Amino acid sequence: MTFATPADLAELEAKVKQMYTAVAKDPDGDFHFEMGRELAERLGYPTPVLNGIPGGAVESFAGVGYFFDLADLKEGEEVLDLGSGAGMDAFFAALQVGEIGHVTGVDMTSEQREKADRLRSESGFDQVEFVEGRIEDLPFEDAAFDCIISNGVINLSPAKETVFAEAARVLRSGGRLAIADIVAEVELAERIVADTDLWASCIGGAAQVDNYQQAIEASHLTLEAVKENPYRFLSEQAQNACTRYGVKSVSLMARKVG
Repeated sequence: MTFATPADLAELEAKVKQMYTAVAKDPDGDFHFEMGRELAERLGYPTPVLNGIPGGAVESFAGVGYFFDLADLKEGEEVLDLGSGAGMDAFFAALQVGEIGHVTGVDMTSEQREKADRLRSESGFDQVEFVEGRIEDLPFEDAAFDCIISNGVINLSPAKETVFAEAARVLRSGGRLAIADIVAEVELAERIVADTDLWASCIGGAAQVDNYQQAIEASHLTLEAVKENPYRFLSEQAQNACTRYGVKSVSLMARKVG
């Protein structure tokens, strides 16, 4: 299984870092996508839980769905958040796994990690840590985690097969991959895939949904649940892509068997 990628991968990485630096520093800025508490509540995040999360993390939330019902986290579990950003999902997970659990967020954008770590320190989330890394090359040992979460991030990667293979590697037997991401009903036109601005805005990297799910299962993860999310893009360009190619948000859960 292979996915289309833009020709200039260095430019793509630079655009992604630029976009999510702005998300961290200027959450009230002008983006293709919604952000913040109102988005989180519409996607399904419970208000009482959001009240227990640092406000700075909630304001920079740029996720595309809710998956914690599928993740079914338990007290004491080890959780990994791929592309943890300002940390909202990592803090949400920490409230579920408790003080005896542990949550690790990995992100390649320094401004996001710095904001998340500052919020962690100020709010006393001692069971959370944020580390530098790429989701295609995770800096962790095999079978280190009970659950992996990710929200609107894997579509940004030009190597999705590698992301899923790495996720399977660091999951324990029986562990879960619970994620939300942007996919498409049909393959995107080459001009959209080639547009690194649209990639950084979570559109250009949207894989055809059947191929996306096949890549998960090719990594020896068994898909158990899929649902669509009430997510929408803001700009006319993004909305046109959604209409023409069926770009949408889904949440899913897959389990590592054996």
